[in-house]
Amino acid sequence: MASGTGRALSFRMPVVFRYRGFRFFFYSNEGSPREPLHVHVMGEGGEAKFWLRPEARVAFSDGLNASTLRELTGVVQGNAELIERTWHEYFG
Repeated sequence: MASGTGRALSFRMPVVFRYRGFRFFFYSNEGSPREPLHVHVMGEGGEAKFWLRPEARVAFSDGLNASTLRELTGVVQGNAELIERTWHEYFG
């Protein structure tokens, strides 16, 4: 698992995968109780959070246009099994 870069952070950000300059990751301090299954995406001057269930959808975004969000939603959907498996391996 990779540590986050670019920001001074006191917690780990496990990276699931990268796609066209975007980093798909989890924050290790996802709250208590932990939020439902989701993934964060950062790149190209913006960031977003995607819920995976019942289907991939944007939970939050900042700095990303609608076209990019549609593309990233498709990437999240296409990698949902990997994201979910990695989530459970990391968080238990």
